[in-house]
Amino acid sequence: MDHYLDGASIEDAVTLFRRRLCDSSSLDLLLPNASENYSKLRYLLSNTVTNTCNNSVLLLGPRGCGKSMVLERVMKELQHQHSDMISIVRLNGLLHSDDRCALKEIAKQLCLEHHLTFSKTASFDENSQFMIAMLRECALAHKAVIFVLDEFDLFAQGKQRVLYNLLDTMQSVLSQAAVVGISCRLDADQLLEKRVRSRFSHRKLLFSPPSTEDLQRLLEQALILPTDSTFPHVEYAARFNARLTDIIENKSFKDILSNVVNVDLSVRRLLDFLFRAVCDLDRDSGLLSLRNFRTAVSSIQRQPKLETLRDASVLELYLLVSMKRLESKDCDSYNFNAIMKEYMDLHNAHPTCDLYSRQICLRAFEHLLERQLIAFIDKRGQNIALEFRPVKLLVASHELNEGLKTSPVCPGP
Repeated sequence: MDHYLDGASIEDAVTLFRRRLCDSSSLDLLLPNASENYSKLRYLLSNTVTNTCNNSVLLLGPRGCGKSMVLERVMKELQHQHSDMISIVRLNGLLHSDDRCALKEIAKQLCLEHHLTFSKTASFDENSQFMIAMLRECALAHKAVIFVLDEFDLFAQGKQRVLYNLLDTMQSVLSQAAVVGISCRLDADQLLEKRVRSRFSHRKLLFSPPSTEDLQRLLEQALILPTDSTFPHVEYAARFNARLTDIIENKSFKDILSNVVNVDLSVRRLLDFLFRAVCDLDRDSGLLSLRNFRTAVSSIQRQPKLETLRDASVLELYLLVSMKRLESKDCDSYNFNAIMKEYMDLHNAHPTCDLYSRQICLRAFEHLLERQLIAFIDKRGQNIALEFRPVKLLVASHELNEGLKTSPVCPGP
């Protein structure tokens, strides 16, 4: 090992990577529209906190384009600058889209924030009056309440009483609040009732999905080590960066990256992929390799069928191959008896394969049903003996081939 590749330099690098990938605030503004929307959102919420300007805004765009990342960055900065002047209430449409449930959650969070006793038995009207009173008290104390409504479009279903109460209260000079809605639906504001829409500001910040080039630029920003005084191991950083550049320009790596983004073109998935690659970094060389990225992509693309096939016994694999052979013969329907006949033909054609008794094969057949690698074609005939009920294979040809290759017990060709 070179003199600059000591354990401390490698651990410092891994710590830096993990910090970047777990707290992506240094990376989110690299996304399209992120910097511009960050400035606009920060201006709006700062106005609410410092100038008592009530605001409402929607952050719209597909999943993984940085809406929540930009919002959290703004909230973190405002809380740092005005720690005693902000109270945050968070709701999620998947959990709180019911009006009664949402208002109860608002009351609960306001009670926790201000060290008050929360009443579980309070009615909708009581919670509504409590929210209005708390907003008035917070305004008198020059404290802004920011409501974050994730999955905003789900709140726009039903009677929309919570949205109406929130936006109506913000019309009063006796409140100091902001409502930030987050949604994947670009028409989320059009789902609002007329009375609710009339109280909404109609401000919308649109986020575009990142391109492959955006994600590659983010990847480089996340993994390149600084070569200035902020990172003391300059020689190691230069060598690490040179290796990383070689990897990024390698065609095999570009195929790996395409494999990742083709499934899910989101920042969250990319950061997860990079985190797994960094965790697999070779502690002896201190450098990343293509193997690290291949391992990472394999771990994020879990294939339950392949994992189950790797644990299958030799006999279970024989039965699955027999079923695949039946299908290749255009056999649309088959049962255990037909599979056994094909299994015997397979054994006769390849005498090297093991021969198991019918009773053992029936147990293996039942095990395949339990592990959902095969299934009955329909629920009819439940009173018929197991051997006669038609089944179907739930494993695709490429999955079975890959499973046979990776199985530790599968005999060689």
